Amino acid sequence: MKDLLKRMKPACFEDIVALVALYRPGPLDSGMHDTYVARKNGQEAVTYILPELEHILKDTYGVILYQEQVMNIAAALADYSMAEADNLRKAMGKKISHMMAQERERFLTRSERKGIDRKKAEELFDLMEKFGRYGFNKAHSAAYAMIAFQTAYLKAHYPVELMAAILSSEMGSTEDVVKYIAECRNQGIEVLPPDINHSEMGFAVVGGAIRFGLAAVKNVGEGAIEAMLEARNADGPFTSLFDFCERVDQRRVNRRVVESLIKCGAFDSTGAKRSQMMAVLDQAMEIGQRIQKDRQGGQRSLFDLMPQKGAGPIYPSLPELEEWSESRLLNYEKETLGFFVTGHPLASYERLLAKFANTDTSRLPDLPDGAVVRLGGLVRNCKQYHDRKGDLMAFVTLEDLQGFVEVTLFATVYRDASAFVEKDAAVFVEGRVTKDEQSLKILADTVIPIEKAEETWTTSIRVTLDMTSLDKDKLQQLYRLLQHHKGTCNAYLHLRLPQRTETIIALPEQIRLKAGQELARAVNDLVGYGAVETVCEKL
Repeated sequence: MKDLLKRMKPACFEDIVALVALYRPGPLDSGMHDTYVARKNGQEAVTYILPELEHILKDTYGVILYQEQVMNIAAALADYSMAEADNLRKAMGKKISHMMAQERERFLTRSERKGIDRKKAEELFDLMEKFGRYGFNKAHSAAYAMIAFQTAYLKAHYPVELMAAILSSEMGSTEDVVKYIAECRNQGIEVLPPDINHSEMGFAVVGGAIRFGLAAVKNVGEGAIEAMLEARNADGPFTSLFDFCERVDQRRVNRRVVESLIKCGAFDSTGAKRSQMMAVLDQAMEIGQRIQKDRQGGQRSLFDLMPQKGAGPIYPSLPELEEWSESRLLNYEKETLGFFVTGHPLASYERLLAKFANTDTSRLPDLPDGAVVRLGGLVRNCKQYHDRKGDLMAFVTLEDLQGFVEVTLFATVYRDASAFVEKDAAVFVEGRVTKDEQSLKILADTVIPIEKAEETWTTSIRVTLDMTSLDKDKLQQLYRLLQHHKGTCNAYLHLRLPQRTETIIALPEQIRLKAGQELARAVNDLVGYGAVETVCEKL
């Protein structure tokens, strides 16, 4: 569709209506879209079999694009009633042969009565039959075009608001939320984590960013969110976990809800660590429950009776605890939100992903069946099965920064990969796309740990040296260092004298190198700057 838009250069709403009708299997297979574009851009003459057709087909450059045009032609040239014309439309669209034979004779006979040459009438009916079978209802096309035009306008002028609305509408589908958050990243739109003091029910726009909606947090229902918002609106932001548990109606907000909110980071704005809050959660719930029960029974505290500025309940101190590890924090976010918000375990591999992957999960649907791909991701699920021969194979759910894809590892591939293909492992998969109308998968040919990408797919290594800071002793040290990192990659020295000259020397066969972080670290430590660059094998 993007390619068709660029070629067509739409200039008015009618052009968008035509695009919706053209971008379907029938018109695309028949070449209608090419004819339409060529005529619109003046590359092909607009012709009409009969002059009477001009007022009907002028807007579509002589191409019979819409079902309504077929009906209008039949009415104008063969005196069809609208009911008869609708029967003709149905016969053409459904390719009902016996009805088409009847309609052909009716059309030719009636058009002859109106003085139209029979050969011209036959040619016109053949044309109507050809394009009519692909014709689209213009009323439908116009409705779709209006939605496309409105959303394109919003995406161009109000991208943050549009993405917030889309995310809110898709909160029930984790897969779709992941997809649209990835789209936000691509557009440079920041998605802020959920927050008990700033989040609303759905995703909301906050100063050019999108604040995560509380309804998208797992185990947090609408009733619980309404109770939180009521308490927040009545008495202001929550200052701590204890304050929250005291003020929010615990008949509507249970322990499971609060635990999910802590784990996803919604309480972080109170200043406490997630590990500390989880340690006192039961105590906070108990204290809050007791205070609420006392209030419901008519008992009031000294602070309620004698309110003073700065006065308030004195809560227990939080225990001195270290915050959870980054991996634990992220895994809890994944557990409660379905994906990562404040970070991603793959973030540390972004350089390798950019270098060795040729696609990601968001671009897979645009690739043809059988396309060879290489992408990196985390193993989110691995189910083992025995094939017909009794050999072990696996179906893996792979997650990258954009979404998920199912990967099939047949026995020969899984035999080599089973030792490291486990939950949360970071891997590269090389294989072929297999798709149909219901599903899209990858049939893996190769699976490797993501850290092995350099040594697996690097074809050559370049070591760039600034000759103004090197001497004979350092060059000898470099030679000895390279001897300890022998491998299969061709190696080249790039000798530079800044602003003067650069010389490239291919090292001999006996100094082939093994790519990887160890070599890069050793060389960089020796020369004092980033000197090692690898060139990868292209698919």
